[in-house]
Amino acid sequence: MGQTQKTNWSQFIPLVTVFFFWGFVAASNDILIPVFKKAFDLTQGQSQLVSLAFYIAYTVGSVIYMIISMIMGKDLINKIGYKNSLSLGLLISALGTLLFIPAANLHSYPLMLSGLFTVALGFSLQQTVANPLAIALGNPSTGSQRLTLAGGINNLGTTIGPLIVAYAIFGHASNGETELSIDAVKIPYLCLGLAFLIVAIFLKFSSLPSHPEQEEENIDSETNSKDRSSALKYPQLLLGMIAIFLYVGVEVSTASNLPDYMEKELGFSIAQVAPYVSLYWASMMIGRWGGAAEAFGLDKSKTMILKFIAPYLAFGVFLLVNKIAGHDLQPFYFYAAIILVLILADISTKGNPARILLTFSIIGIIALLIGINTKGIISVYAITSVGLFCSTLWPCIFALAIKGLGKNTSQGSSFLIMMIMGGGIVSYLQGLLADATSIHFSYIAGIICFAYLAFYAISSTVILKKQGIDLNEIES
Repeated sequence: MGQTQKTNWSQFIPLVTVFFFWGFVAASNDILIPVFKKAFDLTQGQSQLVSLAFYIAYTVGSVIYMIISMIMGKDLINKIGYKNSLSLGLLISALGTLLFIPAANLHSYPLMLSGLFTVALGFSLQQTVANPLAIALGNPSTGSQRLTLAGGINNLGTTIGPLIVAYAIFGHASNGETELSIDAVKIPYLCLGLAFLIVAIFLKFSSLPSHPEQEEENIDSETNSKDRSSALKYPQLLLGMIAIFLYVGVEVSTASNLPDYMEKELGFSIAQVAPYVSLYWASMMIGRWGGAAEAFGLDKSKTMILKFIAPYLAFGVFLLVNKIAGHDLQPFYFYAAIILVLILADISTKGNPARILLTFSIIGIIALLIGINTKGIISVYAITSVGLFCSTLWPCIFALAIKGLGKNTSQGSSFLIMMIMGGGIVSYLQGLLADATSIHFSYIAGIICFAYLAFYAISSTVILKKQGIDLNEIES
């Protein structure tokens, strides 16, 4: 199978800084939604325009990228290089944070949305570069595990993002909810913009490769005699695009509608919701830290031990961050038992991506059914546990969707990134459903998403087997 290539940690570690940024901003949106709803007197559907503006930017960014590449007659990223593309994406995001100044001064919801849209526009370019680059910096057989590990860093950002933004707006948790002011939003996002700028400069002069040699090696190794003229001619990709759309949809909508549910039906204040939003995104981190165990190249027994230790280590990070933030930890200790369910389910799948997707989708449906049919803290635990079972589904869907695409792999990857817009659209639709029925019942939207993901797990297996592809060769 050729030579074993070790992970280049000196390049991988600075790369995942951008993964942290994506998570920090995405999860912070879940705090902005109820803040904007109250400050601008919005309906639940209107408040979900925050998610829609943010996630639709990924699709717009992908379309712009494809148009520019067509005009140039050459792929934009290959033209200017991976490293320069990453820096450019960070600069675009930094410009987006500047819009928060006039938005706050003018008390303008459309300008706030424009700022978030521009930040995510930069993220779109960063995502297109960073995902394949994370896979390229080491052994191809553990590339998806590195992507899962990078996702774990992403969720470190999602865990602390809501707490920092909530602190900036409301102050210390022990002070309760202070008078809400849109002006308070400016400071954290301007600081974030400065961080974007600093990292853009750092990456520009880092040792990251501009044109990873492994990219062509991967394409060559995947290419077979059945290559087709377009990635869209592969059914596993077409169905996988829908799967990515609905996966990001259920991941984002579950969290973005959680504050409204806890406020309306459980009597929580906006400030009190922050640690539970943090728990949801920490659940993504918990699952991904466990799912990345194979990325370190340990033997089977040590990898198995790490599968138990890593999730609880991530849970410890969540508890520590919330302790520092001044939140009561007592309500969260029971969550350790739910994490054990995740670990046992993960071990039972034996790393098969289709099996992981099917198993976790079924458990996700069960969790939301419990959430819909119970009240109080049990329903909150059930809803937040969706984060656990969404945690490793991205690399599973990605692996199944691009398997067998050969020379069309990079094109297929671009189409999949485009479907991140599902995070905004599904959130918005769930918000409208909540306005028409109840926020509690609206979580039926997530059940529908998981049902399709279970269908994709089965259908992609059938499709790939017909193409003569052994699923055991697909790393999740």
